[in-house]
Amino acid sequence: MDPRMALNGRRILVVEDEALIAMLVEDALLDAGAEVVGPAATVEEALALMADGEVGAAVLDINLAGQLSTPVADLLAERGVPFVVATGYGAAGLPEHHRGVPVLAKPYDPRELVQTLEQICG
Repeated sequence: MDPRMALNGRRILVVEDEALIAMLVEDALLDAGAEVVGPAATVEEALALMADGEVGAAVLDINLAGQLSTPVADLLAERGVPFVVATGYGAAGLPEHHRGVPVLAKPYDPRELVQTLEQICG
């Protein structure tokens, strides 16, 4: 499959508490042909969105207004859903069992996010 088509029609969960970043991510994903689920600004919102339907990938801010989104990462990993962590804290903020997940350091270019998602979804 052409990696540039990897996001076409794929439901991608966006978990991000900063509204401006969430909008930029949403725009980039829509431009890449993805269907955006969310954005969720809290762990509870993200888990509820995951309960409502299948997601094919996710973009996960690890720190949501001081609350770690580890429960969301755990559920994504348990379901085998690929995800990218977007954080200002680097890989050091990730629990040991999620250290293999791609990490984008904020601020990042939305095109870099799309390329990373295409790689893990392709």
